[in-house]
Amino acid sequence: MSTQTAATAAAATARPWLTERRRGRLAAYLFISPFFILFAIFGVYPIFFTFYLSLYKWNGLGPKKFVGLQNFELVLGDPTFWTSVSNTLIMGAMGTVPQLILALILAVALNSAFLRGAKLLRAIYFLPNITSIVAVTLIFSAAFANKGLANYLVSLIDLGPYSWNIQNWPLKIAIATMVLWRWTGYNAIIFLSGMQSIPADLYEAARIDGANRTQLFTYITVPLLKPFIIFAVLISTIGSMQLFTEPYVFLSQGGTGSTRAEGITMVIYLYQEAFRNSFFGSAAATAVILFFFTMMFSLLNTWVSKRMGGEA
Repeated sequence: MSTQTAATAAAATARPWLTERRRGRLAAYLFISPFFILFAIFGVYPIFFTFYLSLYKWNGLGPKKFVGLQNFELVLGDPTFWTSVSNTLIMGAMGTVPQLILALILAVALNSAFLRGAKLLRAIYFLPNITSIVAVTLIFSAAFANKGLANYLVSLIDLGPYSWNIQNWPLKIAIATMVLWRWTGYNAIIFLSGMQSIPADLYEAARIDGANRTQLFTYITVPLLKPFIIFAVLISTIGSMQLFTEPYVFLSQGGTGSTRAEGITMVIYLYQEAFRNSFFGSAAATAVILFFFTMMFSLLNTWVSKRMGGEA
């Protein structure tokens, strides 16, 4: 009798499994679950399916045929692919390096205490990033037309005219200009946020010790801004490896077609393999190669940035 009474008392005093704390956690997970579900469906699954599809020959409709690494051999043996790699690296460098330098200069100007209308200028500089890429490319296509603004400007210094959508280097310069215009303000805002997080006491102490503006920038701003610079370099590198809309629309508007060797990028090559040639296996292999290229350049950028910052 006493055993039954003790068991009943223990059951009555036992805490329920679904406590108030666990209910709170469960509710939190339920609220954030839509993001993880959608990310798993539209993010994680396509990545694994791409790696899987790169080992098969498939036209998008019929049955898949396992071919192993044959798709990678076909892609790596295609001269057009290596042309796309070269174009991607060149246009990426032409658009990224000046972009980061200009962004840093703009951030310093926006961070100046003597600048009026700084908030309005921040909005103006960030505006290109939220503008439709296609609309921007159409406007630049008109500017780089045979009788457009670009040829007028180069004629002032006795150069040109150029066929910006046909000639090799003018085409690359035109596309790099679009990338430069679109992302400079975005990176400037990133640098500006980093500058505003630097304590003002450091600048005041350095000024008391006799430091000038150049020394303040070199020995305080740049070292403390390094995490933001590394982030901007990584984002810009990844974006340059994924260059697609600007060259595709620009070449299409010029009537030369997006298949021109001078303007084809890795993503355009991937697009053509999948949706024009119906070679989804080789397109998936291209995507895998692009993934490893992006990882390699991102790690290289991180290493170089750390070395330049004085870290081993």
